[in-house]
Amino acid sequence: MHRLSASFVLCYHGCRKDVAESLIGGADFKPSDNDYDWLGPGIYFWEANPRRGVQFVEEKSQRDQFPAYDGGTVVGAIVDLGLCLDFTTSASIDLVKSAYEIFAVATRLAGHALPRNTDDAMRRNLDCAVIRYLHQILGLAGAPPIQSVKGVFTEGDPIYPGAGILEKTHIQIAVRDPSCIKGVFRVRRRDLN
Repeated sequence: MHRLSASFVLCYHGCRKDVAESLIGGADFKPSDNDYDWLGPGIYFWEANPRRGVQFVEEKSQRDQFPAYDGGTVVGAIVDLGLCLDFTTSASIDLVKSAYEIFAVATRLAGHALPRNTDDAMRRNLDCAVIRYLHQILGLAGAPPIQSVKGVFTEGDPIYPGAGILEKTHIQIAVRDPSCIKGVFRVRRRDLN
């Protein structure tokens, strides 16, 4: 966890058009709290990638998870990462690795099987469980709460034969503390094309 990088980032939240209008009008974001969320519970954003946010909404609508789908869009947000569990840093990776080791022992002692990530890595049940466990450990220790979680994810097909760059690679941020969202804005159409 750190406060070492520039703390304000421009992020994009993929959503239905009606939700976008509501958020721009001042409504609160609804946190995700699924047991497979890649970065644990929080309000999910794409860093510096509004187009990927729109793609995500369209993909999600195709899986029939959006009732009365009215088209996908994104809203922009100015986010102060605050105390960030940042998977682009060795310190955060080491912290989560340690949490996993404790979680694995506790799970085994309780007679349960560890959750598993799916083979296609689209559902991250194990990662989510470990991150949730880390939040619990820090809370019990009286440490300040993590306000955001940031990770880089390689996803999709190679952009050309033999490429190490994948078409859907992105940085995702889960904001745990809604007060870190400092402003919401409409994204220009040209930034979505």
